[in-house]
Amino acid sequence: MKKITLGVLVALLVTCFLSCKKDYYFDTGVHNAKYNGTIMQYLESNKVMFDTTVQVIKLAGMENVLDKENVTFFAPTSSSIVKSVRYLNRHLRTNGQDTVKDYRQIKTAVWRKILTQYVFKGKNVLKDYPQLDTLAYTAYPGQAYTSYDGEIMNIGVIYNDAGGVKYAGYRQLFLSYIQDRTQPTQSLINVPVATSDIQPTNGVIHVLRQAQLAGDPLGSLVINKHDFGFSKPLFVREVLAAGIDPAP
Repeated sequence: MKKITLGVLVALLVTCFLSCKKDYYFDTGVHNAKYNGTIMQYLESNKVMFDTTVQVIKLAGMENVLDKENVTFFAPTSSSIVKSVRYLNRHLRTNGQDTVKDYRQIKTAVWRKILTQYVFKGKNVLKDYPQLDTLAYTAYPGQAYTSYDGEIMNIGVIYNDAGGVKYAGYRQLFLSYIQDRTQPTQSLINVPVATSDIQPTNGVIHVLRQAQLAGDPLGSLVINKHDFGFSKPLFVREVLAAGIDPAP
């Protein structure tokens, strides 16, 4: 029996995961999933992925928006939020400050400012968005969209290659944070969607690829892991600028 090198094994595992359309981490999201309930009800019914997300939505005062208004939500998973808060606490400890023990210590305005960057008015499924090519932004830059509270974000669909044919493969939706508006196509933090086009009664959910937390054996195999706030340093900056309340 031939020996399989570690590199080959990892490549095989990644290929296997990427082809698994039921996997939230790698699903290309090309499907049409109807859900008989609101966006908020969908999130509340999926506690494993969204229990902390639901908590943050309520702290941000966005529950009625996701329960009653017609919106598109690029849903960050609970692990993405937990990961950013863990990083915040490491930063606080390093600087001799008290850590966040309760999410209520983070200001409502901070939760809302960050969360609304994932929410867009109206209903848009994958096919409604333009093409994005991170290696050819001039030709395929995606498109700028205004989020719920007025932040300019970039959204686009990457057309993967297949069988040597450019752009003939599966399509994957990306939400991108623009770090520098003077260079809107060169300073993007690109976040891949794991599962797109979930359609509750009041809009659309696109589930972002969730973060892998410490101790997860697959963590090293997952690329583009999302941090709530689009990067951990950005999250820390927003929280510290607003101030942290004492533990209740």
